[in-house]
Amino acid sequence: MSKIGVIGDSDSVVGFKSLGIDVYPATGGEIMKTINRLASGGYSIIFITEQAAEQATETIDRYKTMPFPAIIPIPSNRGTTGLGMKNIRANVEKAIGADILFGDE
Repeated sequence: MSKIGVIGDSDSVVGFKSLGIDVYPATGGEIMKTINRLASGGYSIIFITEQAAEQATETIDRYKTMPFPAIIPIPSNRGTTGLGMKNIRANVEKAIGADILFGDE
């Protein structure tokens, strides 16, 4: 079975434990190390709060061309920064060749 993990501040990620997802509270320099540890540990999906993802962009970019793990930014308990939606928009535009989701916004 594939492993799923979530990384971010403890207040934002603790609720994922009840869903059976492995929780990794991390801040600052721990975020990049945690991503690398999960990626090498066989995790297929890594959810990461947008705020944490913004602190580890280089590490996340390294895994974008690999099939696994899929690193997916999610809003934290403080709300969204728009990073997740920006990534969805870029991926759809890359796959289709046009921005069909947002048009001229």
